[in-house]
Amino acid sequence: MATVCKHLIAVLVLLGVCVGGARYTPDWDSLDTRPLPLWYDGTKVGVFIHWGVFSVPAFRSEWFWWDWQGAKYNDCIEFMKANYPPGFTYPDFGPKFTASRFDANKWAEVLDKSGAGYVVLTSKHHEGYTMWPSAHSWNWNAMDVGPHRDLVGELANAVRNKTAMFFGLYHSLFEWFNPLYLGDKANKFHTQNFVREKTLPELYEIVNRYKPDIIWSDGDWEAPDSYWNSTQFLAWLYNDSPVKDTVLTNDRWGSGDMCKHGGYFTCSDRYNPGVLQKHKWENAMTLDQKSWGYRRDTDLSDVLTIQELIATLAETVSCGGNLLVNIGPTSDGTIPPVFEERLLQMGQWLGVNADAIYDSKPWHYQNDTHTPGVWYTAKKISMVTIVYAFTQKLPESGYLYLGAPIPGDPSFCQVTLQGTVYTFPWTTGPQGGMNITVSNVTNATPYSWGWVFSLYGLKNQ
Repeated sequence: MATVCKHLIAVLVLLGVCVGGARYTPDWDSLDTRPLPLWYDGTKVGVFIHWGVFSVPAFRSEWFWWDWQGAKYNDCIEFMKANYPPGFTYPDFGPKFTASRFDANKWAEVLDKSGAGYVVLTSKHHEGYTMWPSAHSWNWNAMDVGPHRDLVGELANAVRNKTAMFFGLYHSLFEWFNPLYLGDKANKFHTQNFVREKTLPELYEIVNRYKPDIIWSDGDWEAPDSYWNSTQFLAWLYNDSPVKDTVLTNDRWGSGDMCKHGGYFTCSDRYNPGVLQKHKWENAMTLDQKSWGYRRDTDLSDVLTIQELIATLAETVSCGGNLLVNIGPTSDGTIPPVFEERLLQMGQWLGVNADAIYDSKPWHYQNDTHTPGVWYTAKKISMVTIVYAFTQKLPESGYLYLGAPIPGDPSFCQVTLQGTVYTFPWTTGPQGGMNITVSNVTNATPYSWGWVFSLYGLKNQ
């Protein structure tokens, strides 16, 4: 499916009818008129990867440096006393970030099998360490300290050579303890030394070097976009960059911009509104419910089950969003087995239920009017609209009552189950809707993570 999207974009670019063409001025009135690249809505699912020096202490979360020396949480202080010698600094973790077992091709294989259409890697988190050999992060990058490798480049090449996925980069605008940033902050952001010397040069560098399909911006909340020069950068990105026709951006470009300006909206971490949104949005969420980065003390109970992941996916897509599923690799470059298992399970489920997810659209109803936990999507094929009903519970009665669908002519109205050739009997419910016989569903599918019924011939299709 992602391959088809890429081919379609290539054709549209040649025809001059892709998202490019117009010239955008560096203001939100202009920038917000840019249409989203065609590929994004159809893919529906992505994988987020939080990986960096914070993966070495692997304690509390990817915010460990701030929690230890900024917020000064007692558990972080005690962790350092118990495990590291006096005087040990956060930069001392850098050489321990070895990525010694990182195999970009193996990662690409797992990502491809997840069923996701795109991947977003942290090129730089708030700690300031760049995962590529940046000319603007001297002695605090993956080539100078730690792996002595271009981690961004390796994964970008593997994803593009081994999969049909789109490749995106997360980039933090700010850095907790960078003296230039702290100086601008002390000046109430009336100076822009950090932006001039660090933020913007890095952004231009990753765009020109890696040509990402997504720029996933973050770290914006302490200063307005006028400090970050965000609109100037985005105008260049949309007008003159090597990815001007295909690149996608999010909404984290300055304090107050989130959920208002930019490309698609993220609105908050783990944003899942449960209702249809007017603007395209993304639910960036974590398999480990307590952290985005790897934690050494993760319990199995902290990790979403595959049933919980599928439920979140169904709800998100039903309400018009994309799901960005985050994993946190270890410092040596290993994807923890439980995360790999969840990605592979998701891919198995998506392989069966692809029609209900990829290129689908929200239906008239997002969730059912009678039965809780049932979510809907729809897709028009030729002149026929198919409505998909997601459920994770099969009633003990053997009958699933759906209040939202209005059945049409019984000769044409039909219920099937994704991944099978079975047709399921139905009757009109006492108050309308459809009462579907589902007693033999568990015998028809190899899993019990959630089922998708295809409804044909509805009056309200």
